[in-house]
Order: sequence, then C-alpha cells, then structure tokens
Amino acid sequence: MLNMADGVQRLGALAESPVVATLGRAFADAGRELAIVGGPVRDALLGRTTNDLDFTTDARPDDILEIVTPISSAQWDVGRDFGTIGARIAGEQVEITTYRADSYDGVTRKPTVEFGDTLEGDLVRRDFTVNAMALRVPGRTLVDPTGGVEDLLAHRLRTPTDPRVSFGDDPLRMLRAARFSAQLGFEVDPATTEAIGELRETLSIVSPERIQGELSRLLKSDDPVRGISLLVETGIMDVFLPEIPALRLEVDEHHHHKDVYEHSLTVLRQAIELEEARYPDAAPDVPLRLAALLHDIGKPSTRKLEPGGGVTFHHHDIRGARMAKKRLQALRFDSDTIGVVSRLIELHLRFFGYAEGAWTDSAVRRYVRDAGAELERLHILTRADVTTRNKRKAARLAGAYDDIERRIGELAAQEELDAMRPELDGNRIQELLGIGPGREVGEAYRFLLDIRLDEGLIGPAEAERRLTEWWAARA
Repeated sequence: MLNMADGVQRLGALAESPVVATLGRAFADAGRELAIVGGPVRDALLGRTTNDLDFTTDARPDDILEIVTPISSAQWDVGRDFGTIGARIAGEQVEITTYRADSYDGVTRKPTVEFGDTLEGDLVRRDFTVNAMALRVPGRTLVDPTGGVEDLLAHRLRTPTDPRVSFGDDPLRMLRAARFSAQLGFEVDPATTEAIGELRETLSIVSPERIQGELSRLLKSDDPVRGISLLVETGIMDVFLPEIPALRLEVDEHHHHKDVYEHSLTVLRQAIELEEARYPDAAPDVPLRLAALLHDIGKPSTRKLEPGGGVTFHHHDIRGARMAKKRLQALRFDSDTIGVVSRLIELHLRFFGYAEGAWTDSAVRRYVRDAGAELERLHILTRADVTTRNKRKAARLAGAYDDIERRIGELAAQEELDAMRPELDGNRIQELLGIGPGREVGEAYRFLLDIRLDEGLIGPAEAERRLTEWWAARA
C-alpha cells in the first residue's frame, strides 16, 4: 500500500541531494525553471530505487549547456536535436531536456520535435500519468496535472490524454504499457488496453531498434510474463514477434497436448527464478530469458498428429533455433545475443535423453563441449523446461539433472573439462606427421578430439602413438 507521507518525505530527500540542489540553484540563478520529472518522482513516491535523474526546463539546449558547464565535470550533447543535454554533476550522470511535445507524422519512423513553454504542457504529452509528475526545484512543488498520484494509489496505468491520441503521438508507448505493467505490477486501464488493440498496426512505423530496446527492458523486469500476456491479448505481439501468439495451438479433439504458449510462459518464470537463485546479485540475463520464451517456437511448424491420438514435434529444436535467429536479426539484436539464444534453443532438448538412461562419460563430455560457454545457461533452461504436474516425473527429471551436473563437476575436476582440447596442439601434429598447415592438420585435430571426448586424458605419449597409427592407416 502506497504511503503518501513516506513518499513526500522521500521527495524531500531527493530534492536535498547534492546534484539536485546544485542544479536547482544554478537554474534559478539563471532565471530558468527546472524540475525533476517522470521516473525519479514516481519511484520516490513508490519507495523504489532509481539510478537515473531526469530533469526538464524551459531553457533551450544552448542555454542548458551554458548553465551546467561551470558546475559539471563533463557535458555531452548527443541528444541536442531532441532538446537533451547530458552532464556529470557531483559524481552523478544527469539529463536535462527542454519542455517539448514530440510526435510521429504517421509515415516516417522518427519522431518530430517541437519545444514547449510550460511544464504542464510538457507533462501532458508524456506516456502515462504515473510518469507525468514533476517536482519543481529548488522550490519543491509537486506538479501533477493528470492525476498521477491517484493512479499510483490505484496501481493503474493510464495515458494522460485520450490513449488513441497518446499512442498516435508515439506508438512505442503501447509496448511501454506492457513494460511498466510488468515493472510496477500495475493494471492497464481498460480504455488504454482497448486502444492498444485498435492501434497495434501503427507500431510498424517504429524502428526495429526501438522495439528491441523496449522488449529487452520488459524481459529485465521481475515479472515479464505480465507484460507479455498483455501484448499477446491485445494482438500487438503479432506485429513484431508473431511466433509467440502462434504457440497458442488449436487442440484437436482427438489429439490432446500441452498448451505450448502457457508452457513457454511457465518456463520463462521458472528460468528467472533459477537465474535469481543461482546468481542473486547479477543483472537480468536477457539472452537466457529470450531463449526461455522462444525455445518452443519451432513447434507449430513441426506439429504432426499421429494415429491413435499422439502429437509429435520432431526437430522443433533445430527449426526453432533458425526461426529465432531470423526474428532476432529482424529486431536488430546484437550478434552475440542472437548466437546465444539460437544455440540454447538448438540444445534445449539434448538433456532429456540422459533422463532415460545414464550417459557415458563420453556423452557428458560432448554435452559440455557442445554447450561451450553457454553451459550454465543451458543448465537453467533445461531445468526450467520441466513443467509437468506429475510430481514423480518432475522429481525424476530433477534428480537426473542433479546427477549430470554432479558428473560434469567431477569430470571437470579430473580432466580440466573446460579446456576440452586434444593433448597435442597443431604445431606438434605438424611436427609429428611431417606436414604443413592445411586441411589434414584439422582432420588430425578432430581425430584426437574424438579420443579426448570418448576416453578422457590418455597422456601425450599415447596420443602421439594413436595419431601416428591413424596417419599410417590413412596412407
């Protein structure tokens, strides 16, 4: 429950912080208005920790730069075209933006910017009422022209103006509704939800980079499933990530199978729980969470209804990895993220063969080799992929994975498993066989690697003997 008295006290403490006090005095001395705006005000009232300080002012960019230069250790103006000047003041990074009203023209992908003259006018054009509050400094006056405090108390997300107008100004706000709902645990106002469904196609004018950024922020929240559900229910997910709503497979009356969409959301929740339990102080793992959400997207296109009521999804792991790579490329994710996600999806079924019967040491080594640097993420994803309600089956699978992790640890301690290299390097192979660099060195290396995987460490002398025998047999 929101305690307004505590919230007001936190706002006062925010206004007294060194950076705010310094900026407030500087702008007042220059005869300019200044206010803390948006997220910092909202989070202070909610008792949430905030790391960013955003300010708004009636000063134009050149004037902002002139005011902050004497009181800052660094300045940057990469956002000048949008009215934003950044600076480092009292050891903190801040952004100060001229009052503005930006919107799309409905054709291009970039917003147009017009500077405004009043704080109230600037606030009304913002995305949601809970983000449309400001604290004037140094005077400490809370400005809330659209009922943001009431919506905070009601745990409600609502646009300051008609949602059709607000989303028309910037369609990305429809995705922000899902993100803030997930971050804050708020319900989206019915009229706002309805407008998202009506205007979902307008998201097509927004650049893939901005959509990707908003999706990543959603996945970093404590409960991204809440936001994902809103995006699917309103139909806007179909516009930029249609593979997710496609998971809601129709259930044939004779071929019953698990709801793949709900299963995927459960896997995402469980992956986050495991991630936070194993690495409580780490930043949210977006590639892991993407892999959890997308791990079964190959199922709809590989579904086959078998005689007798069975359903199969043969090779959906391979198909899904390719689909994920293509979709993430379209959303302009970086190559490292794309590689991690597609690899995890490709490997996510590998463990289940182990559960049917204990693997040999060779199989465990190959599992580790194939996972490579993503072994820890694969551990989490594989465990999270168990969503059965059958307690006996769940316990069996959990026990099997406990066993494989134990064996990986034991083998790693015995054999330096992380290195996973043959005992002879390329130079020694060339020297021993009397050959130069080329394809044959690679073939010899793979021969030795297979021995390493199948038998573990055999010693350099034995490796040399096996290699020379192999080479003689080839000749």
